[in-house]
Amino acid sequence: MKKILMAVGMAALVAAGFGAGLQYSARRAGPAGREARRILYWQDPMHPAYKADKPGVAPDCGMKLVPVYEGEKEAGAPAGMAEGTVRIDQGRQQLIGVRYGEVEMTSGGGTVRAVGKVAVDETRVTKIHPRVEGWIEKVRADFTGARVEKGQALLTIYSPEMLASEEELLLAVKARGILKGSTMAGTAADSETLVAAARKRLELWELSGAQIEEIERTGRTVRAVEMGAPVSGYVLARNAFPGQKVTPETELYTVADLSRVWVMADVFEADAAEIRMGQSAVVRLPYEGGRTQAARVSYIQPEVNAATRTLQVRLELANPGMRLKPEMYVDVDFATGTGERLTVPAEAVLDSGERKTVFVDRGNGYLEPRQVETGQALGERVEIVKGLKRGERIVTSGTFLVDSESQLKAAAGAMAGMPGMGAAGKAAPPEKGKKMPAMPGMGPEHD
Repeated sequence: MKKILMAVGMAALVAAGFGAGLQYSARRAGPAGREARRILYWQDPMHPAYKADKPGVAPDCGMKLVPVYEGEKEAGAPAGMAEGTVRIDQGRQQLIGVRYGEVEMTSGGGTVRAVGKVAVDETRVTKIHPRVEGWIEKVRADFTGARVEKGQALLTIYSPEMLASEEELLLAVKARGILKGSTMAGTAADSETLVAAARKRLELWELSGAQIEEIERTGRTVRAVEMGAPVSGYVLARNAFPGQKVTPETELYTVADLSRVWVMADVFEADAAEIRMGQSAVVRLPYEGGRTQAARVSYIQPEVNAATRTLQVRLELANPGMRLKPEMYVDVDFATGTGERLTVPAEAVLDSGERKTVFVDRGNGYLEPRQVETGQALGERVEIVKGLKRGERIVTSGTFLVDSESQLKAAAGAMAGMPGMGAAGKAAPPEKGKKMPAMPGMGPEHD
């Protein structure tokens, strides 16, 4: 019995020693079995920007502060985070409306939009001059904007030179009739040559074949000869008036065929690389309920306008019903086909003017600001040229509020690193025996 009691006593002593060893080890290890390390500061787990030099609760949310040990970042923070990374718990994310999307490779067609102006097709403009010197007697096309058809009389002109050439034709025709039965070799052929030469001269002065035949048939000259329109179109300019003396240098009319027109579109230089010769486009008439018409790029100007930083692109298109009139403004959409590109939703990019930021989800509520370079807009998405990788999870909604949190944290971090500031961003107490330095605007140093 005595031996049994001694054995039980020994077991109790061993158990007590083992328990004491466990308690000592736990005190050495600290929370979660960590080895004892120096605590740098205490931190609000919901708002990491708030730091304190002793335990307690956060003044804004009432949460218990957690310790941050030497050699350790914020609890749960992934490595390699950029400055300004902010931690927002799930509840607050829902409150401010944070939603997520992914960086994806997308393909499809985009649209480059521009403003254009209708212009006259310069290849369909005709300047009308007289071939002889004379005086205008009657004007048929007597106002700008008049529609004229090819061959239609524009005016009548009296020309002494023309009248003399008509008389020469009549004399040649008369001589041909007299010498027709001549027995002299070559006489009849020579008379025929004279008639042909007289006719040719009148033709070069733009007398029509019908007018010449009328002169030959009647045997009478025409004092005032009608001048016809060489083309069909609209009179854009008129400089012909009754009684006016004209010479071959006088520009009487400018006539344009408006059945086809040009549209001169101003494309911003950032979009110039998307435009190419022969590319299809759609011209929209905003003043006709958005009616559209197909067009095609026929020319790209070789220089950018220095004032507007735009490139002029010329399109050609038909003009049925004369809906498109010179100097009208229209909207132009250029269809651009694209291959696969790295894109994000357009609302994910926060553009401050100086830089463009996207917030990347690093897990455990941490959102990292990433500076990016953007390319072409592709519908509701935008191309990312630099700064992101495919498959990364990003913030697509609530970006502005997340950015505000990020900037506040960056500002707090900057204050913490200022001379004379503690870890919590507050002024550090002076060392024992030293006085506080004088502040700007204050008197001599004071305790």
